[in-house]
Amino acid sequence: MSIHIQTAADAYDVIIVGSGAGGGMASRILAEAGLKVAVVEAGADFDPAKEEHRTQLRPPWESPRRGAGTVRPFGDFDAAIGGWDIEGEPYTRGQGSEFDWFRSRMLGGRTNHWGRISLRFGPLDFKRKNLDGLGDNWPIGYEDVAPYYDKVDKLIGVFGSKEGINNEPDGYFLPPPKPRLHELRIKKGADKINIPVIPSRLSILTRPVNNERGTCFFCSQCNRACQVYADFSSGTCLVKPAMKKGQVDLFTMAMVRKVTTNDQGQATGVTYISKLDMKEYKLNAKVVVLGASACESARIMLNSKSKTHPNGLGNSSGHVGRYLHDSTGADRMGILPDMMDRQRYNEDGVGGMHVYTPWWLNEKDLDFARGYHIEYWGGMGMPSYGFGGGMDTMRQYIKDEFGNPRPNGGYGEGLKKDIRTFYGSTVGMSGRGESIPQYSNYCEIDNQVVDKYGIPVLKFHYKWTDQELKQAQHMHETFEEILGSMGAIILGNKPGPEQQYGLHKPGRIIHEVGTTRMGDDPATSVLNKYSQAHDCKNLFVVDGGPFVSQADKNPTWTILALSWRTSEYIIDQLKKKNI
Repeated sequence: MSIHIQTAADAYDVIIVGSGAGGGMASRILAEAGLKVAVVEAGADFDPAKEEHRTQLRPPWESPRRGAGTVRPFGDFDAAIGGWDIEGEPYTRGQGSEFDWFRSRMLGGRTNHWGRISLRFGPLDFKRKNLDGLGDNWPIGYEDVAPYYDKVDKLIGVFGSKEGINNEPDGYFLPPPKPRLHELRIKKGADKINIPVIPSRLSILTRPVNNERGTCFFCSQCNRACQVYADFSSGTCLVKPAMKKGQVDLFTMAMVRKVTTNDQGQATGVTYISKLDMKEYKLNAKVVVLGASACESARIMLNSKSKTHPNGLGNSSGHVGRYLHDSTGADRMGILPDMMDRQRYNEDGVGGMHVYTPWWLNEKDLDFARGYHIEYWGGMGMPSYGFGGGMDTMRQYIKDEFGNPRPNGGYGEGLKKDIRTFYGSTVGMSGRGESIPQYSNYCEIDNQVVDKYGIPVLKFHYKWTDQELKQAQHMHETFEEILGSMGAIILGNKPGPEQQYGLHKPGRIIHEVGTTRMGDDPATSVLNKYSQAHDCKNLFVVDGGPFVSQADKNPTWTILALSWRTSEYIIDQLKKKNI
């Protein structure tokens, strides 16, 4: 295959691979510093304000599939193009391993359709080994990242409340939306058993932040990406504003094969396969920044072999791909009998939870390390595809005016009546927790399989440990305690060890991190504390790969903060001519 190479005159200061949270933030900060930047994205351009991309406010029945997904795994109108399985882009698993890898192929990546739960890591989260002796501490602490969390809060916007909880650091918050009825019931029940429920912290604008974006109009459809840019998506809030500076060139439908290097082992650029003509192209730059997602960046580095990097770029330690870990996750649901057949009204709110439970047992001695937070859902949002499923289980709780079971609705009018009865009376909760990073959980190149672009694919090796299983067991005990305190009918039986206590498969929470972790020792880490490769000083990683551990928090806000920090370091090092 011939490679189309740019001339030296067209070389960039920085090439950024990936346009999600990390890549997007890097593009904005570097462009504002006056650097010439290329952003290389494997998917297509995406702008939710454009008619061809707009899905907000459209009812499910306008879809020919009634909202069911094809290339959009969460439904036709969800702003997620990609999924765990993408045609022509396989991955493999080692024997006995479970890992499902989500890829988002679009400008802005996963930030188009995430829950926008924007939590800071706390002081304990960077130094967990000091508390439980497991894993490793980060080479940085909360005090190093806090100034960048502040900057992210102010630039992007996040609502919340000042709570003064040590390991749930407060930020610069916009006013939070009021709890909906089911959330008031959750808080009332949780208060009885001393489990905290506080306003959520979501990156959705409840007040204006700047002239680039509108404010939330409470349609509860953030998962579709906002046409007024009121919620945070990297494409609309970071990449497109950076492009307006005239310093950023965007290359879409470009599947990066490898980072190229010179005889000294320093990065010179990237090669990519254009999905439009299947030809290979090369871009040149002084600095390469990988923000393609933790596993995709690791894949690019492992595929970037050369005489100076025989085991892959930045992999002299053999740690690229190691310590892969995802959030834990388990869910439970109940019915509130006194909320059946309740009055219908609009309580849509923002596209996510208005309240949540932060981890509240840091000081308690449990049979598992690390913790989890609880996300809540329910209410009377727009019914989506599959709404009303499970009625055979739920309708046994419907009684007539005499307290007797109502005759089976079955189908037609009876089924409609049953669904209307339950609408707004269901409530659910999801635990999202921290797993312990393991050297034995990793991804590597499968040299026997290539994707349709001829690029070797990843092979995953991953198993949960007893730590995660015991944590999931505790989640369900807590769920039942809260639902019981609310007076809810708990649906289903508590899963046991044969069901891994209801723990989702690794990769299903889509929070994977840790494949290019940072550290002070080049023998046991890939990057230094500025996310700069130990083996290649002009290569940086700004996605979830640098994470040493994950906390029970969603990783996006920390990815954004670390990317800003790394971007400032790149600017400084270029000025000093160190790279």
